[in-house]
Amino acid sequence: MSKKPLIGVFLATLMIGALVGGILNPLIVSHAQASQGQLFTKAQVDFKMEMRRLWEDHVTYTRIFIVETAANVSNDLTVARLLKNQEDIGNAIKPYYGDAAGNKLTALLKQHIAIAGEVVYAAKAGNYTALDAANKQWFANADEIATFLSQANPTYWPQWAMKDMLYNHLILTKDEAFARLHGDYAADIRAYDVVVYQALTMADGLSGGIIGQFPTMFC
Repeated sequence: MSKKPLIGVFLATLMIGALVGGILNPLIVSHAQASQGQLFTKAQVDFKMEMRRLWEDHVTYTRIFIVETAANVSNDLTVARLLKNQEDIGNAIKPYYGDAAGNKLTALLKQHIAIAGEVVYAAKAGNYTALDAANKQWFANADEIATFLSQANPTYWPQWAMKDMLYNHLILTKDEAFARLHGDYAADIRAYDVVVYQALTMADGLSGGIIGQFPTMFC
């Protein structure tokens, strides 16, 4: 994979990051608050950092899965840890949206992981028919997650922004996987750096949206 496509993706990621940060995240849109001498509460900061940890785990264990698959190493324990991460993300929203919503998000994210595995396995096998089918399922699942999030928080998580955010996550993850599977390790490393940046931006958009929707819970 050449540097030029990755640079283009990185610039697109920066634009999405600015969009998510600027429109969706009240923690980042803070110049007026800071100028008035208002500080973030500990609860706000703790929640933001916890959401960042969860999504960094998401892309870290996804990377381990990709590396293990490329090397023909057993990845059962990694898959189990990835699925636990989806439960953790679902649990993180339960205090605000309820147990049913948290469980629904977990189920959708577990589907996301299962389909990601199919994408990686098909790419490794060079089965482009299976890869195309899995890729379509992956984006359909992203649509479901985007709809779920936007219905829960339409003000801070508009559906179009959630789709852009999730589609970008899929594209960047696939770039990372393809680079590793094709032995282009320099591109693989560059791709992972972009994946992490985008995941943290996504985490900020999600935590910021919850804080914006439920401000009294973060006093």
